Amino acid sequence: MVTEDRLSSNAPHIRTLIEHDCHYMLGVKEGEHRYLFEQVAAAEQAGQVRYDDRDEAQSGLRHRFRFASDLPLNEANPDVRVNFLECWEWDGDQVQHFSWVTDLHLTKGTVYPIMRGGRAPWGIENETFNTLKNQGYQFEHNFGHGYQHLSVVFALLMMLAFLVDQVQQLCCPLFQAVWAKMGSKRRLWERMRALFYDDALDSMQHLFEALFYGWKKSAPQLTFDSS
Repeated sequence: MVTEDRLSSNAPHIRTLIEHDCHYMLGVKEGEHRYLFEQVAAAEQAGQVRYDDRDEAQSGLRHRFRFASDLPLNEANPDVRVNFLECWEWDGDQVQHFSWVTDLHLTKGTVYPIMRGGRAPWGIENETFNTLKNQGYQFEHNFGHGYQHLSVVFALLMMLAFLVDQVQQLCCPLFQAVWAKMGSKRRLWERMRALFYDDALDSMQHLFEALFYGWKKSAPQLTFDSS
């Protein structure tokens, strides 16, 4: 299942996805996909467009969906047929609008979960890349390949560390407790580095227990070179 923004909503890319047996959910915008939206309007006049409304009692959000099936993506590629989904979301007086093309079957029972899948890239952006850039991993957009691939190695090591941290964040109560005590990931990494620099640790569990329960600090033990 491939979810991408509107730059990917073009016929060559969709053909490639189909050739590789990939389902897709790709963003579209009316200003950039004029012909497609004209076909949606024509389908609506022909009674081939369906609507669905959903109110979420718990969150207070309201959704309206408009969807149609088997439409040509654009005038130059009428053989590339797509299903079209549009969503309006109201949060009080604020309204957001989204639209996609997909190969998934659209019904009143499927439009809501498919909409959630179409919006998943924003969650990935916020929870992954913003975390890597702003919460202590030091990841930057300008990480190039370099002559000997050193930057790529650094980037992969960051992603590996992030993966380990995500697993611990999800599955390790001790990590969760230490993170909550520190208040932020950035502060947690700072305290972890400080212990690594100055103390002998038996394991990661030893490190997290010291951060959570505290540890007795002692004066530095000096070493002398008698030679």
